[in-house]
Amino acid sequence: MLTAFDKSLLNIIQTDLSFEKRPFALVAEKLETTETIVIERLKFLKEHGFIRRIGPFFDSTKLGYIGTLVALEVKAEYISQVAEVINSYYGVTHNYEREADLNLWFTLLSPNLLKQDEILETIRNLEGVVRLLNLPATQKFKVSVQFSLT
Repeated sequence: MLTAFDKSLLNIIQTDLSFEKRPFALVAEKLETTETIVIERLKFLKEHGFIRRIGPFFDSTKLGYIGTLVALEVKAEYISQVAEVINSYYGVTHNYEREADLNLWFTLLSPNLLKQDEILETIRNLEGVVRLLNLPATQKFKVSVQFSLT
């Protein structure tokens, strides 16, 4: 269960985490606590699945990366195994199970087409993968999502 402190902490780190040498010290000041408590609580929240990732968002296109959305049809008994392999790739930003024939969807950022093709071919050949549909990005849409917890 999230405490009132946790909710305030999560609200701050979603939108107001500074790019500084000690960003959690600034968060601690806002919450009138210590940097150590902030870091400990964030570790706890990550370990318990409330936080998936803390880090910056970069404009991948300006950095030369290419993106694609991938839909897979995976035999039900292999979903977890396949998802684990997909999640091991650094360029995977989202990976979701869906209720449909194409039941596992993920996004992938790659430094070039050759690397993208290599990764997708490896995934295509995983046990349990029936079909892979590659939907390369042709236009970028960025939606700012934040969850107000208070």
